[in-house]
Amino acid sequence: MTTIAAETIRTDRLLLLPLRVEHAEEMAAVLSDPDLHTFISGTPAGPEALRSRYERMVAGSPDPAEAWCNWVIRLDEQECLTGYVQATIGPSDDGLVAEIAWVVGTPWQRRGIATEAARGLVAWLAGKPVRSIIAHIHPDHHASAAVATAAGLTPTDQWHDGEIRWHLSLG
Repeated sequence: MTTIAAETIRTDRLLLLPLRVEHAEEMAAVLSDPDLHTFISGTPAGPEALRSRYERMVAGSPDPAEAWCNWVIRLDEQECLTGYVQATIGPSDDGLVAEIAWVVGTPWQRRGIATEAARGLVAWLAGKPVRSIIAHIHPDHHASAAVATAAGLTPTDQWHDGEIRWHLSLG
């Protein structure tokens, strides 16, 4: 059983706040650009659909061996939400592994927010009993590859659903 739960994470400019259903309306606007979904698939969800999704996410994984940790990214200087980070933590042959992801809304891209949030998430995970971190990144998503590199992950020769697996060993 994995009992890790999302906690508030502070970085220089950001607060990573544990996801709440009440974030759905603001996040629907943050994630509303159809171009944002080029690499994450799907289409923008409206507030009601996002609220329903967040209700399921906040309830947690139905698998007791897996923890769903989700955060919204709040940019302090503008006092607004700008995206999200997430970690799915579960058992592997080598101990706990965290699969992470990040998305920053189009208006806030190219400002280092994703990099800062991903580094904050990785540092937080390093303080937990997590042995390794992985991310799956589309080979054409150069910005996301740069974020992964800055967060300490390196690409592997493994593929998953058309994406390259990136890895960081914590111990």
